[in-house]
Order: sequence, then C-alpha cells, then structure tokens
Amino acid sequence: MNFSKFGQKFTQPTGISQLMDDLGDALKSDQPVNMLGGGNPARIEAVNELFLQTYQALGSDGIFDKKGSDKEAADGTASTAITSMSNYSNPQGDAAFIDALVGFFNRHYDWNLSADNIALTNGSQNAFFYLFNLFGGAFTDEQNQSIDKSILLPLAPEYIGYSDVHVDGQHFAAVLPHIDEVTHDGEAGFFKYRVDFEALENLPALVEGRIGAICCSRPTNPTGNVLTDEEMSRLADIAKRYEVPLIIDNAYGMPFPNIIYSDAHLNWDTNTILCFSLSKIGLPGVRTGIIVAAPEVISAVSSMNAVVNLAPTRFGAALATPLVKDDRIKQLSDEAIKPFYQQQANTAVRLLKEALGDYPLSIHKPEGAIFLWLWFKDLPVTTLELYEILKEKGTLIVPSQYFFPGIDVDNYKHAHECIRMSIAADEQTLIDGIKVIGDVVRELYDKSLVK
Repeated sequence: MNFSKFGQKFTQPTGISQLMDDLGDALKSDQPVNMLGGGNPARIEAVNELFLQTYQALGSDGIFDKKGSDKEAADGTASTAITSMSNYSNPQGDAAFIDALVGFFNRHYDWNLSADNIALTNGSQNAFFYLFNLFGGAFTDEQNQSIDKSILLPLAPEYIGYSDVHVDGQHFAAVLPHIDEVTHDGEAGFFKYRVDFEALENLPALVEGRIGAICCSRPTNPTGNVLTDEEMSRLADIAKRYEVPLIIDNAYGMPFPNIIYSDAHLNWDTNTILCFSLSKIGLPGVRTGIIVAAPEVISAVSSMNAVVNLAPTRFGAALATPLVKDDRIKQLSDEAIKPFYQQQANTAVRLLKEALGDYPLSIHKPEGAIFLWLWFKDLPVTTLELYEILKEKGTLIVPSQYFFPGIDVDNYKHAHECIRMSIAADEQTLIDGIKVIGDVVRELYDKSLVK
C-alpha cells in the first residue's frame, strides 16, 4: 500500500515508537520484566486513594433520579461532571476545568489569567505536536520568501517524544551542554548539565532568524536536570530579544506534580507558553494536557483541536476540577508525590553505587522528574547495544541516542554512553533491575580490559 510523505514520516521506526512497543510487549510477556524504561508514574497509595474517592463522587448513587435528570450534589461538582462528560466541550476544552485552573494559577502566582489564556489537549504529547508545528517549519518572511524555522532546544539531551512530532522538515536546532562534575549529598560521582549560553547566542540559526521558538523541559526528561532560575531568566530574555516564544514543558514540574528538589520558581508572561499534564500526578491514561499562553496561541490551539479531535477529552478534567478548586492537587504533589520520588532516587543511587562500585559510572545530579540518567564513560559498546543486551535479560531501560534531537549523534560520543532509568518501579524491581544492569556493565568493561 502506498502512503503519502506524511504517512511515510509517521510510520517509519522512531525512538518513541520502539520504546512504547517494547513497554507494551513487556506488559504482555509471561516472563518477569524489570520495567526501568518508559515514563509511567508510580502507583502511590495516597494518590490512588484520592483519585478513587474523586471518581466515586463523580459516579455515586443518587446523582441521577429515575427520570435521568440531574440531582444537585452537595457542591454541584458530581452532577456537573457527569453532565459534562455526556457532551462535547468546545475545542478549547472543558470550561469548568479551565475556570478552576484560572483561579488556581491566579491564586498561587498572581498571573492575572483569564479563560482566554488556557486550552486543554489530549495529553502533552498532543500539545507539543501542535506547538512545534505552529512555530517550526515553513514560513514566509517580509520579502515573501520561504524560510524554514526550527525549534531551539537550549540544552540537549531532551525529551525523546519531541523528536518526531514535526510534520515536515527538520524541526530542531540544539546546543550541547557544559558538563560539570558535582557532588550530591556530599558524595562524588555525579555530574550536571548546564546551558552553554555562549554557544547558544552564537548559534547561526538563532542569529539568522531561523528559530521559531525556544523550548526546554523543567525538570528535564531524561536527566532530571532542573534549569536554574538564572538560566530560565536568560532564556526568557533571549526569546524576547529574537521575538520568539519560550515554551516550557512542566510535565514533571511546578505546581503539579512538583517533582523538583532544588530551589526553583515558576514564572509566566505573554511571551511564555507553559505546558502541564495530569499524567505524572498519576493519571496518564486520561490524556489531559494544559497549555497556558497568550490568547492568540490559545485560539490557534483550539482551532487545531477542532480539526484533529473535535474537542479534548473531558474525563481527566472532571476528575481534576474539584482537586484544583480546593488545592488538594497541590497538597498531594507536595506531601505525597515529591517525597516519594525523592526517596526512590536516593534508593536507586545507593543500589547503583553498590552494584558498580569503582566502575566508570557517573550519575546526573538528581534534581527532579522520575528518572536517573547514567553515564558510562568509554563503555565498550553503545548504549543502544546495551539496551538490547539488557532487554534479552528481562530489564528495560532507554538508550541515550534518542534524546538528542537537533544534534549529530554520529559525531558526539557522549550521546552513546548514557541510559535513562526510571525510578517509578517498586523497590524489588529496582533491586532486581539494577543488579542486572550492574552485572552486564561490569562484564562489558572487564572484557574490554582483557582484550
């Protein structure tokens, strides 16, 4: 069967499709698999209990009378939610949830938002498909000449899911990081990526007007790096100077799920596009993304929603609305979700140090998100090959080469020496999986020394 160029582009093998296929196969396997790949959040008892209570409130007996008409719940939330889910929203998204978000952000950040500043999407992956194709690709300049613009990633590595969402052309320009050796809790053996602003500001694509937007995740998927407030301020200034938006992916960040351990603050202005998600608070299956931006961006996203989805899904919005209204979503993030992952990171670091001892392992300083980023300097094989070996031994991780969109990885050795490891699994899976990683990596290094 013949596919168009569009069809060929989206059916070719990609890093994200391989990752999702392998995760699906692992879930169907009749053999135990140590699931240290993927971005599925952990099952946290306090989180599950709150969502269960909210779900039961939405569908509890007595919401509908025998004639099928609405009965008013104590606060109106349940009946309103059930009614909303039986109808399409407008393309911007569920109005009640948007109003709750407006109140939440204004209450906590004093941003003076209105409903015109927020749109919903079917997950943040959907949001980035829209945004990267709005601001990257073919443009017509003031002289009516065609120009291709890219999305600038100021700090590679970046999220694997960005790489293939563009419809046409090569969407990304990226800047390699400064790599600093640092300590963590007084221990050596850690490093941290920092933005190379000199290289960034001298990037030909930026200087020549071939950048359509600047984008970063905070904390960064895959590394758990949290860009400092100073770095964010400088990026915002550069974006304004070149009259392009700054897109910030907050899937793991403030204010929910708030998986950030360093001192960081969240800012917004009309040149900033903030993206949030309900996935990492424990609701990945409801596919609910949130965009906060200037009204013209929200209008564009709403128009794209209408064509692609008719309207965003409303179930996640119905579940989250009461939690946003009374700040329970923030309390859950601060008191249950963040401490859980910080403890998971500490456990995983300890197990890795025990498993690899004096072998050349360096860990990116854990500052947030639900992963550790491991660097095996001068590993005798690429981490794509390591990935295949580990998969055969029932342990899934993600190799690093897929996390460098906009970088020529063939000429960047570091891009083949790292892996992303999820810390969302239960402790026994961490123990078993890290043991396999340790055994395999030690054997690889030992064999290279024998040769």
